[in-house]
Amino acid sequence: MVHSESSVSSATVVPCPQCQQPSVFAPSNRWRPFCSERCKLIDMGAWASESFRIQATPPALDEGTES
Repeated sequence: MVHSESSVSSATVVPCPQCQQPSVFAPSNRWRPFCSERCKLIDMGAWASESFRIQATPPALDEGTES
C-alpha cells in the first residue's frame, strides 16, 4: 500500500487482521483495517463460507407457540 510520508506519520498503524502486516488505519487506506484488497477478500470469503461464526444461544420456544 502506498501512502505519502505525511499521511503515514500522523495515522495509527495497526496489524492487518488477516496477515498481521502493518496497516494504516486512516481514511487514506480504503481497505482498513486490512492492509490490502487481497486480505479484505480473504476475510470476506471466510465469513461467506461460514469459517467464522458468532456464538448465539437459540431462542427459547414458548409453550403456546407452534413450530
